[in-house]
Amino acid sequence: MAAHMRKRLLIVDGYNVLNQGVAYLSGKPLDDARDRLIRELHDYAAYSDQQLTLVFDAWQSDRKQRTIERTGHITVVFTKRGETADQYIERLCDEHARDVDLGRLEIRVATSDGVEQTIVFGRGATRIPARELLIEMDQMRSTGVHAGKDKTPKKSTVMDGLPPHVREQLERMRRGQM
Repeated sequence: MAAHMRKRLLIVDGYNVLNQGVAYLSGKPLDDARDRLIRELHDYAAYSDQQLTLVFDAWQSDRKQRTIERTGHITVVFTKRGETADQYIERLCDEHARDVDLGRLEIRVATSDGVEQTIVFGRGATRIPARELLIEMDQMRSTGVHAGKDKTPKKSTVMDGLPPHVREQLERMRRGQM
C-alpha cells in the first residue's frame, strides 16, 4: 500500500503536553486547561487529517473505570485508578502493531517522557516531544488554517450549501436533461 494512503494516528500524553505548554496551566483550573487542549487538538486533528487519541492519567484518582469519548477525529481517554497514561499508550501501540508492520498505519506518540519515547519507538511508533507538538499546533494556527478553513475567503454560492444530489438534479434541470 502506498505511504500516502496510510492512516495516521497521533497518541498524545495529555498531562505531559499540558506541563510543557505554559499557556495552558498559567493560573487556570486543571479542567479549563484540559478543555482548551482538547479543543485545540480537535482542530489540529481535523486539519492534519489524522486520528488522535488523547490520554489523561487517572492512576492516582478515585476513577474506578476508564472512560473513552470519541468526537470526530479525536478520542479522549481518562485511564482508571492504578493505570498510567504510559501503560495505556503502550497497550494501544501493541494493538496496532500489525497495521504498522504492514504499512497500513503510522503512529506518532507525543510525550516528553524519555523512557516512554524509547518504549513506543520499540513498538513501531515514532516519537514527537510534547514541545514539538505544541509548535506544530501553533504553526497550524498561525497560518490561519483551522479544521479545513484557510485565510483566503472562497466565493460562496447558494449551490455550495446544497447536498450533492440536489446540486446534480439542479444541474440536470439547467441542461434540460430532465
